[in-house]
Amino acid sequence: MPTERVYYHLSGAEPYYAEIRELRGFPGRIALILDKTIFYPEGGGQSSDRGTINGVPLLDVQEHNQEILHLVSAAEGARLHVGPAELVLDTLRRRDLTVQHTAQHLLSGTIFRLTGKPTVSMHLGEELCTIDVDTQDLSEETCITVEEALAAAIEENHRVIIHHCPPEALEDFPLRKVPPAGEEVIRVVEIQDHDFSPCCGTHLRSTGEIGMLRILGAEKYKGMTRLRFIAGRRVLQDSRVLRTQGELISRSLKVPVAETGKGVLALLEKTGRLAARVKALEEETARFKAEALLRKAGLLSGTDASLGQGAILCESFPHSSMEEVLLIGRAAQKLSSALILLAAPQDRKWAAFCSAPGWDIRGLLTAPMKAQGGRGGGSPSFFQGQFPTEEALAAFLASFAPDAKG
Repeated sequence: MPTERVYYHLSGAEPYYAEIRELRGFPGRIALILDKTIFYPEGGGQSSDRGTINGVPLLDVQEHNQEILHLVSAAEGARLHVGPAELVLDTLRRRDLTVQHTAQHLLSGTIFRLTGKPTVSMHLGEELCTIDVDTQDLSEETCITVEEALAAAIEENHRVIIHHCPPEALEDFPLRKVPPAGEEVIRVVEIQDHDFSPCCGTHLRSTGEIGMLRILGAEKYKGMTRLRFIAGRRVLQDSRVLRTQGELISRSLKVPVAETGKGVLALLEKTGRLAARVKALEEETARFKAEALLRKAGLLSGTDASLGQGAILCESFPHSSMEEVLLIGRAAQKLSSALILLAAPQDRKWAAFCSAPGWDIRGLLTAPMKAQGGRGGGSPSFFQGQFPTEEALAAFLASFAPDAKG
């Protein structure tokens, strides 16, 4: 006999008593077959219920071949046996999913009523929900209009009515979407004056129980528009987070909460100008260091672009990051034709630069690098690498300049 589905009528916290008919092996879990269940199995875009069976946490509820499988862990399932079972529903989760599902019907029905555009698919997630609407023309203004209409429908507290066809006639209802094929009975969810949709999920008794619905955003998706939304207490939780963050930004920028957006944009603009100035100063400093390094080695080309061609300059910067070393190397490359080999021991990294035409530095650097266990690569004029230890880097440098610092 199929499991009797009592989840549509029971959603309270009090225990419900049923019978475990069978325990069945399932990959990594145990599947329980019950004579009755208060647990909704995943379907219709709605996630499955959670709760406990004889104190054992329920991990999932799935429907396969018209059987409802209640899945528990293999270890916990070893405590269960065929016979009486106490079922306890996670009422907070059920309530939340029921709110999101009813809100989705109202949202899709309202969009269809106002724009004529149908919802193609939906997903009720653990944190936010989405619908995909068959259009790319849902503007921000349209979303606001929809949201205002939703707020009115929630305040007006329209009834949610469940129909079963048969005994009622399916053709009597202006369905928003095509009902599933092959079903003996089609369950139609009506939101009075707003929507008719075939659906097997759980729903509230009226729109007022939704409380609030917020459209969080819309973006183009596979030729359609994907709307992100939340409803019920998720809106309250989201508002708390936004308010907390808004007040934090407000205090930090010393602007009213309502002007934090302007304040952040102004800060970003100021930060961008400062970053550009810092970058210019870093490049200027690197050029000074490059000139000093080349001048000391007698390789600063000046007007003679070929000065230093064939020479090798090797230098280590023990107190600099590789990022700074690269700036110095790039500046030096413009000032001399020598092969300039620079290292940042604290990062165990190095780089080589050369502007001399016709000289492929890879042939000179690859073998000594590999000999010390290093890795790297590059082009004929630029090469970089890294070593597993500072000692290996020092040995590599020493092969080019015996007096190089490690």
